[in-house]
Amino acid sequence: MADLGFEFQTILSDIARILLAFALALPIGWERRHGRRSIAFRTLPIVALAACGFALIIDTSAPADNEARARVLQGVITGIGFIGGGAIVKQGSTVKGLVTAASIWNAGAIGVAVGLGAANIAIVLSLTNLFGLWLLSMLGVHGREDDNGNSPS
Repeated sequence: MADLGFEFQTILSDIARILLAFALALPIGWERRHGRRSIAFRTLPIVALAACGFALIIDTSAPADNEARARVLQGVITGIGFIGGGAIVKQGSTVKGLVTAASIWNAGAIGVAVGLGAANIAIVLSLTNLFGLWLLSMLGVHGREDDNGNSPS
């Protein structure tokens, strides 16, 4: 019978990492939903767990092949940039969704960091993103948007 690579300890470790990536991105998505953008509540945690999954795959299958790791990370970064690009909307002279797009990209970095065993970096990325969103919101820094995401007439 073929060895499918199932080891109970590894599975538990991978589950813990994926759940950590999801949990670190969830508050950012929550803020974006309750801030001015509804796209990110489910999107950010899923981006983080998917990026974590890709990092786990490359970390397990080619831990010493830096070239393969770089190619996978380039693909993940590009793909997440594409998803974030979909959050950006231009309406007349106003561009909306840039902060959400940046947060989506950051969620990908959180997932990759957790997947590659750098949870400390992922925690700092999550907290810094969340703190920045809250602080700028409290200071009323919304670019040219009001509290409802509308541009002034």
